[in-house]
Amino acid sequence: MNTVVVGVSSREEVNARFLRALETGKPQGAYRSFESTAELWRTLSPKRWDVLKVMTGAGALSLREVARRVHRDVKGVHSDAHALLNAGLLDKTDDGKIIFPFDSVHVDFMLQAA
Repeated sequence: MNTVVVGVSSREEVNARFLRALETGKPQGAYRSFESTAELWRTLSPKRWDVLKVMTGAGALSLREVARRVHRDVKGVHSDAHALLNAGLLDKTDDGKIIFPFDSVHVDFMLQAA
């Protein structure tokens, strides 16, 4: 299964993961890290989660098809797709479609007492 781990990581944690991959030559998995939970939830709003949900394992889709699957207008899905592209969660194909290149998503962050 091709899983992406979405979570909150410090710059040090991201750098350590990168260095571990360089030193061992082994893939560390697919990660998309955010600096804070606020940034994670700002980027992954409920409507954007819906977009990811319908795109998980679906292959390349047109914006119109994604909009049809989430029952929303194309303009709104277009804005959300670009936010997800900018966050590195979606990719664009050569023919202009968008793809979520993962079969599953694992969300990982810890809530601690202040």
